Amino acid sequence: MKNYQRICPIEREQIFKGIQRGKSYRTIAIELSRSPSTISREVNRNLFLQEIPEHGYSVFAAQHFTDYRASSRRGGKCKLHKEPKLFTLVVNKLRDRWSPEQISRYLSMNYSDEPDMQLSHESIYTYIYVLSRGNLRAELIKNLRQSRTKRRPKHSSKKRPRMLDMISIEERPKEVEDRTVPGHWEGDLIIGKGHRSALGTLVERTTRFTILVPLKGKDAATVRQSFAREIKHLPSQLRQSMTYDQGAEMSEHRLFTKSTEMKVFFAHPHSPWERGTNENTNMLVRDFFPKGTDFKQVSRYKIKKVQRLLNTRPRKVINWAFPGDVFAKLLQDSG
Repeated sequence: MKNYQRICPIEREQIFKGIQRGKSYRTIAIELSRSPSTISREVNRNLFLQEIPEHGYSVFAAQHFTDYRASSRRGGKCKLHKEPKLFTLVVNKLRDRWSPEQISRYLSMNYSDEPDMQLSHESIYTYIYVLSRGNLRAELIKNLRQSRTKRRPKHSSKKRPRMLDMISIEERPKEVEDRTVPGHWEGDLIIGKGHRSALGTLVERTTRFTILVPLKGKDAATVRQSFAREIKHLPSQLRQSMTYDQGAEMSEHRLFTKSTEMKVFFAHPHSPWERGTNENTNMLVRDFFPKGTDFKQVSRYKIKKVQRLLNTRPRKVINWAFPGDVFAKLLQDSG
């Protein structure tokens, strides 16, 4: 009788195929020259998300946990290493392009009575970035929104300058939140190569109409004047308010409001979802101007050409209409 050897990845693949074909553990054991109890222990030890049949036994996950069980140095330090059900759920959600924060909230809402199924989004990020280099790490990082190979510090060590007379987003009228009234905008800067240049973006919350603002600088005066120049030609009904983050470039918001009659509401720090429409628009703009673009070398003609392209493509969120057409109708009605 030969000495016992651990089940290898090839055998796990055969176990998986056997289960998929409805074979019994005994039949699989005979085919692998293994004891039926060995097959039974292997499967039962590595059952994942049993409420979802197709995820009952996972070759990949079984191998993953076997590797970590064999490692006394790394095993047991992370809840994801110890809880197969949690590990598989988190990995599957990441593969579905869920963010770590969405996964964490999902766990707290749907597994509130299971302490072993609770995990913070920071723990998920930490797990991904401390993984050794390999296919899983590369795949999970690729599925993150920003796909950065290294994680940036959670908060910048630089303190933001204090914003005087700032109106919080909490004071923003409800009509802005539910998008029932047009004329409310979100604004931001897309930063260029080496943080030496920038492009301004404005998007109307109801129609998704986008205005790209060429900038000669990132200072508050330049940003204020450039944004105001693009906005002032619109009728007053369509320049009700703008929601912005607490960036220093909007520190002259009082002068901006004075010249445009648009109130500026400021989102909370580190809360990009409060300007979600603008964040999504910036990602669309990045398709044309990828990271590393020096906006000082991009002509106004090219910037406005991209603006036209964005406003003349159908958008599902407005029933496949063109933002430019919907906004033009508003201009006509307000005139």
